[in-house]
Amino acid sequence: MNYPNRNQNLEYSFGKSDRLLVDKRPLVLAIDDNHDNLELLAQILDLFGYECVKALDGRTALSVAVSRPPDLILLDICLPDIDGIELMSRLKQNPQLINIPIIAVTALAKAEDRDRILQAGCVAYISKPFDIDRLEITIQRYLN
Repeated sequence: MNYPNRNQNLEYSFGKSDRLLVDKRPLVLAIDDNHDNLELLAQILDLFGYECVKALDGRTALSVAVSRPPDLILLDICLPDIDGIELMSRLKQNPQLINIPIIAVTALAKAEDRDRILQAGCVAYISKPFDIDRLEITIQRYLN
């Protein structure tokens, strides 16, 4: 794996009063109700060269996605308030979010679960525990 230098994706943007440092890395929204899993994903995404925003539940994820639309979403299907299938449906109802690729990262490992998740709108499915190389390849496929 060839990890980029995060600073190469920062540039200055000049506003009315001052210059701001702007992060030009692709933005990934990671959604997982397990805090440790979410922090691990965030660290891995940072290593891959992506900016990450996090959500521990579906309602927060919807709010974050609307306020700052990501380039890609990593979605745990088992969430405490809105399950991942319902969350995908709500995301796809918003015209600003409809084309964002969603990758399921879930412990649901049965073939019928995988089929149901992909039919609901995920572009890819990765079961937990996930292989980091496979995660990176899958994310790259949908961000490039």
